[in-house]
Formats: sequence, C-alpha cells, structure tokens
Amino acid sequence: MDRATVAGATRRLAVLLVVLGALWGLWEALRAIWVSTGWTWPFAVDDTSMPHLHDVVRAFWQPTTTGGPPLIHSLLDATWFTGKEALAGFILGGLIGFGLAVVLSQSRLLERGILPYIVASQTVPILAIAPMVVVGLGSKGVQGWKAVAILAAYLTFFPVAINTLRGLHSVDPRAVELMHSYAAGRWSILWRLRVPASVPFIFTALKISATASVIGAIIGETPASIQNGLGGAIVNFNQYYSLEPTFLWATNVVCAALGIVFFLAVAGAERLVLRGAPENVA
Repeated sequence: MDRATVAGATRRLAVLLVVLGALWGLWEALRAIWVSTGWTWPFAVDDTSMPHLHDVVRAFWQPTTTGGPPLIHSLLDATWFTGKEALAGFILGGLIGFGLAVVLSQSRLLERGILPYIVASQTVPILAIAPMVVVGLGSKGVQGWKAVAILAAYLTFFPVAINTLRGLHSVDPRAVELMHSYAAGRWSILWRLRVPASVPFIFTALKISATASVIGAIIGETPASIQNGLGGAIVNFNQYYSLEPTFLWATNVVCAALGIVFFLAVAGAERLVLRGAPENVA
C-alpha cells in the first residue's frame, strides 16, 4: 500500500469522525434546547423520544434480562440471521431484475407491455404484501427465512431491472451498427456490447437494492413470526419502549449499520470491477 493510498484513507477516516462528532453535538444541542425551553413542536423531547446518545451506546453493554448476556451479543446474533436473509433476497432479486432487463431489452413490444406492471408492483406497500406472501408461501411449504428472503428480493429486483434496462439501451447506435457490420448476432451484441455498457448502471441499482434488501428482510420477519432476527428484536423492544427506550434505539442503530455494510460491500465490488474498465464503457 503506497503513501498516497494511506493518506487518502486517513483523510476519509478523519472526515467520517468529524461528521459523526458534528452530528452527535447537533443531537445533544437540539435536545438541550428543547428540554430547557419546554418546546413540544414537532414533538416533546425527553429521555424516551430523544435519549442521550451516550446512553444509547451504553445500552449495548447492558443485559436484556437479569443475569443475561449484554445487548450487543443478542443484536450481533440477530444481525447475522437477518443479514443472511437479506443477502439471499439481494442475490435472488438481483438475478431476477437482471434477467427481466435482458429479456425486455430484446423486444420493444415486451417492454411496453410488461414494464408498466413491473412499475405498478412497487406501488403496493411492503407492509401490505408481506403477510400475504408469508401466508401464501407457507401454504406451499416455503416458510421461515425463505419467505423473508423472497420479500427482500421483491424490493431488490425493481431497481436492478429498471437501471439495467436503461444501461442496455444506453449503447451508442454507431457501436451497434459497427457490430452489425461484423455480422454479429443479437446475443453477441448483447453480451459483448450492451451488457458491458450497462455495468455502471447495474452497480448503481445494486447499491440502492443493497439497503432495500435489508429493509425487506427486517419487515418480512414480523408477519413470518421470526424472533431470531432484527425484526423480532424491534418488535420485542418496542413492547418495553417506555421502560427502556435505549434498547430500541440501539437496535435501530444496528439495523442502519447492517444496511451501510451491504452498501459498502457493493461499492467496493464496483470499484474493483470498474477499476480497469475503459472510460467509454461508463
């Protein structure tokens, strides 16, 4: 690792720490102002609605039950469980979205006929469709984390399909004409020209879908009655929110961290794949 790389990583870490410190200070300042003035708009501020951030951090090392392990242990186990569901849904949704885009890119008639239904599928709230998916798949023998993974795939496939289709259509017509002059067939043009040109679009969609898959997995755990994941932890700590609000806040922090990890993983893969790509491909 050369000196420039180390210097760049150090600068990014410093910026991250400064931003986190600024957000921490802003949170505490707003909390102090609202508490001291007694303002109630947009909501009353107290230890339940807006606890001290250091109390939230301290909650990670507090036991959830008397004599039990600290909260961080149970949250890490829940994160691993939900992460596997989200990853399965992310991969499944990505493959479905890519496959749909490839098929639609080969036929304008199919694109005009099917694309509106793909768009309409995303107008149905996930909270409404989750119980139907879980119950319906349960009657077919697909239960537990598998049904949750399918819900995560439901939120994942749409950005991939739309962005990949846009990328496949982004090729310069002159490049297509050149391929035709070499007697290249439809599939040769697709895999040698259109798919490489769509790679930046695909990674943009995957970064969006990465966080969406985590959301789908967390929401899907509720109707599936899964208690091992982060969705179950949210439901559990929500019941005791008025007594110990920091547990729920800490769980929310972990959920956000899981989504960030998924996003960074895709961003890292994008950097590796596109590092040596010619600029005219992007």
